[in-house]
Amino acid sequence: MSSFRHRHAVLPALAAVVLITTAGCSSADDSTSTAVPSPDAKVTELCRNLDKALPATVDGENRDDPEPASELTAGWGGVAIILRCGVGQPPKMIDPKVANGNDPDAMAGGVNGVDWLMEQQDDETYRFTTANREAYVEVRVTDRRDSTGVLIDLAPAVKEAIPEGIAS
Repeated sequence: MSSFRHRHAVLPALAAVVLITTAGCSSADDSTSTAVPSPDAKVTELCRNLDKALPATVDGENRDDPEPASELTAGWGGVAIILRCGVGQPPKMIDPKVANGNDPDAMAGGVNGVDWLMEQQDDETYRFTTANREAYVEVRVTDRRDSTGVLIDLAPAVKEAIPEGIAS
């Protein structure tokens, strides 16, 4: 589990952790407001392309975008699944403890050809951030759901709209 290159070894572990750990999650905040990122022009264009490619439903939830309306954010099922495109690199993405598999609150893995950093947040939500893509896409999952289904549903849109590479 020392890097994203070991996707096949990490994927089962990521899926198992997500399935086990999300079972106890709940959302304490029912608002549907989210901060809109402010990336540079190149990333903004990639995020607009992602917005066009996003599915109408994710993990059985209909698209229900948060306020304020933006092509850089999307949501499904109220606060259950929130996507923000063009966010900054999470500090844990370059933390050696995560790369070595020694961080109990974060791990790297891949789902259907998209690499993700999974982080458990203090409020017991899970934040997934894409890695090895030209823009960072963050997905927050609450509501005690199996996050693997969310990532599987979002993978085709991410692969279509956000090319592999290094985010600026």
